[in-house]
Amino acid sequence: MASTRDIQRRIKSVRNTKKITRAMEMVSAAKMRKAVEAVLRTRTYANLSWETVLNLSRALNNADGTNLHPLLTKREEIKKVGIILITSNRGLCGGFNTAIINKVHESIKKHHKAGREYSIGAEFILIGKKGSAIYRHGHEIVAEFEKLDLATEVSEVVPIAKYIINDYLSGRYDRIMVAYTDFVSPVKQMPRVKQILPVDINAHADHYLGVVGQDTRVGTTRGFIKEKEEKHLKTEKFEYEYTFEPNPREVLDEMIPRLVEVQLYQALLESNASEQSARMAAMHQATEAAGSMIDELTLFYNKARQASITAEIAEISAGADALK
Repeated sequence: MASTRDIQRRIKSVRNTKKITRAMEMVSAAKMRKAVEAVLRTRTYANLSWETVLNLSRALNNADGTNLHPLLTKREEIKKVGIILITSNRGLCGGFNTAIINKVHESIKKHHKAGREYSIGAEFILIGKKGSAIYRHGHEIVAEFEKLDLATEVSEVVPIAKYIINDYLSGRYDRIMVAYTDFVSPVKQMPRVKQILPVDINAHADHYLGVVGQDTRVGTTRGFIKEKEEKHLKTEKFEYEYTFEPNPREVLDEMIPRLVEVQLYQALLESNASEQSARMAAMHQATEAAGSMIDELTLFYNKARQASITAEIAEISAGADALK
């Protein structure tokens, strides 16, 4: 059994660790409240704007399946896919980063084995330092953008949106996806992969890279489709009529990049809220584990002290008997 002094040192060390994890839990809780407020503030607008661009994509389809705008035209041959991966800059957030990285990697492997389009090639654009772990799975990283701890403006994602739009229009990528963690509640976050280019309503059912599960907000298992998107899918035959001035191409040249920026910004907000929630939960569990460890070490300390006292009494008794 360890000495009482060693046990005391361990108890002191664990107590200090508990103070740190408790403080980090409180900081994460404060950041989470701000992040959740930002998510809820923009989620309705992001969903409605995405529904609008989906309606535009369907309304402007020509008879031959082509579209009036290249960002709305689905390409028949898929050679390479660009995936924007949103992770955190720091750790200590449980399995937050591992979940989204593993989900994307496993989904790519699944499509590769099935001989589908993703077997041709995928390149990653990173937002967040921890996303570099995708390189260990053998995937290529072509760009990395700085991620702030708390996103406050859409302008923060404008360089990323311009980068992917230019690469898509130049033909470098035939499809652009964004992989992020969707915020459902403080105790539930879901990895999600969403196609943003080309804008295609059918992509919601077919191209979630195998991310299928139940979303409590809509009670469906169709790939975590949010309420607005699910509603739109159910009313696919309904058509909107749009009037463009001066002409559709000029309007869409300005409109679609803005809508892509909104989707990226919303994905970043969702990921930030999920990150802070995961970190708060991880630090809460660490604090509880530290408390349990302190209780166990205190019990060991008391046993060691009692054993030491018993040994001293036995030695005194033996000495007294020897003097007799």
